[in-house]
Amino acid sequence: MAKQKRDAEATKANIIQNAIMLFAKNGYDATTADDIAKECAVNKAMIFYYFKNKAGLYTAVMTHVLDAIHEEVIKTDKCCESPLADLEVFITTYTLYCSKNPYVSSLILRELSDSGAHLPDMIFASLRKLFALLSGILQKGQELGIFHDVKPMIIHFMIMGTINLLVTTEPLRQRAAEIEVGLDTCNDCDADTIAAYIYKKTKLLLGVKDEENITCT
Repeated sequence: MAKQKRDAEATKANIIQNAIMLFAKNGYDATTADDIAKECAVNKAMIFYYFKNKAGLYTAVMTHVLDAIHEEVIKTDKCCESPLADLEVFITTYTLYCSKNPYVSSLILRELSDSGAHLPDMIFASLRKLFALLSGILQKGQELGIFHDVKPMIIHFMIMGTINLLVTTEPLRQRAAEIEVGLDTCNDCDADTIAAYIYKKTKLLLGVKDEENITCT
């Protein structure tokens, strides 16, 4: 029984990982259950057995992606004792996660471009958790007088939108740099550099003073 359970979990994980790639590459509507089954080397009936239908699989995919990011931020954030350090961890963790899993950013941007057309309430809950996490950091910083003129939703989109776009446009930026030598497309910027720059500029936006530059160690 234990082996059967392990095999079932492994099969579900394999389906989700391949579905992430296909949904990110082709979008929800253009990705079929047959495509996913072929990529996973399983029959379509198995996908329906575990996820009922394509919509159920998409819900599982998006929830998996968003919850994984949320859990990673929470885990890393435990070392921090200030809103400023929390903000740095949020930005750095999200950047590193998306850099290591580039299909995540593509998946999120595709869904946002469709105005959340395929997002059921379960996925909205996962999106809200990420926003609530950043919003809580910003509000705490404002209450302590560290952050100023806070607009959580705008800052949320500025941070995550910038990261998602930089990750998804990496091949395009590389190509542009090769065509026009000397054009600064940040094509040689690694994830740490990007995260540090976004953190630095976000601090300026929030009116943080230099002496308040506390980092998470």
